[in-house]
Amino acid sequence: MVSEHEHICWGNDHSHHHHGGHELAVQHVSAHYGEVTALEDICFSLHCGHTLALIGPNGAGKSTLINLLAGLQKPTQGQILWNGKPLHDTRHEIAYMPQRSEVDWKFPITVRELVEMGRYPALGLWRTPNKHDREIVDKALEALQLTDLQKRQIGELSGGQQQRAFLARALAQEAHILLLDEPFTGLDVPGMEALGALLQSLANEGRLIIASHHDLNSAPHIFSHSLLLKRHGIAFGTTKEVLTPQNLLTAFGKQQITTTK
Repeated sequence: MVSEHEHICWGNDHSHHHHGGHELAVQHVSAHYGEVTALEDICFSLHCGHTLALIGPNGAGKSTLINLLAGLQKPTQGQILWNGKPLHDTRHEIAYMPQRSEVDWKFPITVRELVEMGRYPALGLWRTPNKHDREIVDKALEALQLTDLQKRQIGELSGGQQQRAFLARALAQEAHILLLDEPFTGLDVPGMEALGALLQSLANEGRLIIASHHDLNSAPHIFSHSLLLKRHGIAFGTTKEVLTPQNLLTAFGKQQITTTK
């Protein structure tokens, strides 16, 4: 029998979808910046195997909620549970992918070195990467079709390749929850379609994908579920159920057109 450190866990065990396992639960969460309310009484829960879009106007709290889920900010009220435990107890199972505008693309790091950073939570302070870690990095690079680009400096990549490099880092971390802040910004149509298909395939393998998103027309084709926000939760459910004309009117203050075919 192989040990835990010899086995490559790749998040494709669908058995955890049942019996309440691998569930993210956001319970009456609020967040403030001083006296300013960023989020108020947000509630939803979702299991692995789904894609969730956070949708709302500018200032609705989408990035704040991503920061809360990533552990970069603490809620002022409520709690966030992962498998019934406080989120901070299972931080290694969550991977955060920042907006491309927040990344220093001139930083002298290669694609492989970026992906290797995904192993840091498992390595701790003193352990050096072993064969198991290198195998996981190799598999992450292969899965995201980056093997031939692994020696490139990250700034030399296209926008779509840069997104795939950060997703490969998340795979190397063996994270169950992937948090993405506006991942489609700056991508052309083919790049958006490719990234959308990739996120769906990662969810089908048993991960939970959560991303802030602003394109109402593409949302139903990419995300199985949506949370419509305007500081408080307007609607949560399947994307087709959430993006109704009335809900969009409530969120954006004017009629929005979305394609749900």
